[in-house]
Amino acid sequence: MLRRVQYRSLFLILILALLLRLIGIATRPIWYDEAFSLLISEKGPNAILSGTLSTDADSTAAEEHPPLYYFLLWGWMQAFKDSVPAARALSLIAGLAVVVLVYFIARQFFDETSASVAALFAATLPFQVHYAQEIRMYIFLALWIALAILAFIKRKWILFAVSAALAQYTHNLAAFYLIPLALIPLFQRDWKTLRAMTLAGFAATGIYSPWLIQLPAQLGKVEQHFWIQPPGVERFFTLLLLFLPHLPLSGLWLMAGLAFAVLIIAIAVYQTYLAIRRRLPEYQHGLWFAYLAFVPPLLLWTVSQWIPVYVERALLPSHVMFCIWLAWALTKTQLPRAIQSAMYVLIFASAAIGIYQHVTYNGFPYGPFVALDRSLNERFEAGDVIIHSSKLSYLPAFYFDPSLKQSFVADAAGSDTDTLSPTTVRILGLSAVDDMETATAGTSRVWFIIYQESMDEFTANSGETHPQLKYLDNNLQLASVEKMGDLRLYLFTRPAP
Repeated sequence: MLRRVQYRSLFLILILALLLRLIGIATRPIWYDEAFSLLISEKGPNAILSGTLSTDADSTAAEEHPPLYYFLLWGWMQAFKDSVPAARALSLIAGLAVVVLVYFIARQFFDETSASVAALFAATLPFQVHYAQEIRMYIFLALWIALAILAFIKRKWILFAVSAALAQYTHNLAAFYLIPLALIPLFQRDWKTLRAMTLAGFAATGIYSPWLIQLPAQLGKVEQHFWIQPPGVERFFTLLLLFLPHLPLSGLWLMAGLAFAVLIIAIAVYQTYLAIRRRLPEYQHGLWFAYLAFVPPLLLWTVSQWIPVYVERALLPSHVMFCIWLAWALTKTQLPRAIQSAMYVLIFASAAIGIYQHVTYNGFPYGPFVALDRSLNERFEAGDVIIHSSKLSYLPAFYFDPSLKQSFVADAAGSDTDTLSPTTVRILGLSAVDDMETATAGTSRVWFIIYQESMDEFTANSGETHPQLKYLDNNLQLASVEKMGDLRLYLFTRPAP
């Protein structure tokens, strides 16, 4: 009877998690990365392998991510519908599985209340909700790492080896979670567990070895053609926002979210200190989860000072452990009832702010691409060209209507934004042009699509007009400008001779 009551609590939490993850699943716009996932997955296994195994002229990989997620998405789309909601449903299922794993991991060390609170945090905090909808591999990275941690706790070494290998096949940054996990027996001087984990690690490496030989080319891709910059100390404040209200936030929402996050985490850290000082029962387990929540981001930040790999989305597995640590700090550290209640209010207020922003936000890098394609189709005339300022708007527009003749201006070769390789352009059947002059030669009208964010960023950095827009202004005549979310649709006509 007790177990039935316990599972009823988990069932209700899963219902809440499902409802939150269904909000906007069919209506929220997609962005470049999601369009890439859809496009490469729908091409099938051969294209996925070509896109991830091929190397370009500089011996770097065409794609910097391993192929497992793309294979899963391809198989899912074969079984179900090839659409945005269907593709997001795959991530949604993985997100629900993460909530279940959070519950069972916490239940191994703490009581039913703590496990339920941890699962509730994983169900409602926006970082988890967001990536349980996104058509990318990050929620699966969290899933496999959480499964590896549960296997480690229960000493299920075959399961540990398989889940660790699956994590590596999902994202190359999985090692930043597996290495801190592997060090725990060493810190605890638990030599028996260390030996077993070492053997399991060798088994995981063996499973991963077919892809391991591709790792140098993928790391070369990251080093030579990756948009990430070395992170500064401000990332530690960003981490607090990610873990509680999530981003993007602006104005008063940002101020409120940051204030809530700092206060919540400060109290949790203080309670952790008190638990250590008082040697409370299970305090070591609380430290264990704090270690797994914060050491991987710190490790990523440190390594990124030399090789920039600090991808905030890849911190999702750390957030899973954060949910458990926060639940422990609230329920197992003798926190006064009044402060505990206030903490719950602040946590769920943070969640409400973040989910509201997640559902309503449609700025950069999102856009109304279905409406954009429809509008262009209705007004396109013979002699027109449609040019996107970059791949960021082109790929989603291309996904929704590949028959529409549109191109994008390729990134400057070797620049930090040059992430879409010639091999991938060929595999996906994309249309790229070298510059605006080539793209507009001999045309009567030019439809030009660019993000307002891109123009503002260029102007802020240089004090000048965006060069593509400047070229069009100097050589053609502006006929109209339309706002479509953060996108700007320009129509230029060629002056009569």
